[in-house]
Amino acid sequence: MTREAGQHVGSICLTSPYLPPKALPEMIGLMTPRERLLLIAPGVLFLVAFGSFEIGRFASRKEAERKAAAQQATSESQNLITVLRTPELGERRFHFARLVENSTGRKLPPFDKENSASLVILKAIREAANHAMKIHSGEGSPIRGLRRINEGSRFFEDTLREHIDAHQDLFCTIPETGEGIEQRSGYPDLRIEHVESGTIAYLDPKLYEAKSRASTLRSFYYKIGSSGSSKITDDAHHLLLGFSHDGADGEWTFLSWELLDLSALKVRLKAEFHASNSDLYSDELLIESSSR
Repeated sequence: MTREAGQHVGSICLTSPYLPPKALPEMIGLMTPRERLLLIAPGVLFLVAFGSFEIGRFASRKEAERKAAAQQATSESQNLITVLRTPELGERRFHFARLVENSTGRKLPPFDKENSASLVILKAIREAANHAMKIHSGEGSPIRGLRRINEGSRFFEDTLREHIDAHQDLFCTIPETGEGIEQRSGYPDLRIEHVESGTIAYLDPKLYEAKSRASTLRSFYYKIGSSGSSKITDDAHHLLLGFSHDGADGEWTFLSWELLDLSALKVRLKAEFHASNSDLYSDELLIESSSR
């Protein structure tokens, strides 16, 4: 077949509604580059157009998802603010026992001094409290010289735990979380178990200056977290052991103690947002700093 014939056939194949399959390779081979380009151009243009459409659709979907997420976050924040602005929310009183039961599923029965197991626990706490108050009022106490009295709470916890755990009928330990991790921080500080009966009491020691006993400032905190992070894992009595001191910074003398049953306690809610030093002093927020 001559070149002219090939060009003629090529022009026919571009316009003819039917082309025998066997003739296609031969015809393409006889086409000029321009004719081949004209042959494939419609397909290329279609692919480009289709790709652009898909990219645009993907970008539109991502933008819609971003807007939906932003709207949801805004709605959640607005709903939270509405709840926190509920009139007199900060003045309402909530039953602590009910909060514990609703947040952990554990009951908080009143402490019964007539119960034999409770009497054993009460006697052990009484003896441990007298012992702790005596040794931590002395010159050799590790509390002497601390910057803040709040830092002394852990020493009272250790003394009480050691003394109560020495009782033959009791175990006194640091509570474990729902995930089985022993954890010192957070409420409550100590767990006391009467071995024979299985009666359990949580004990939370507090230190306060005698003249501030009637203060209305916050001194007890309970944070509701996930079931795995909660240290309340048993039905138990909840007791608070308060030690008063004379306020002599660095040379504190402890004057008296009081054991309280928290089953009848009513608490308030203070809604606040917070940030740590790690949150604040970050490169993301930094504008400028002095040289170090």
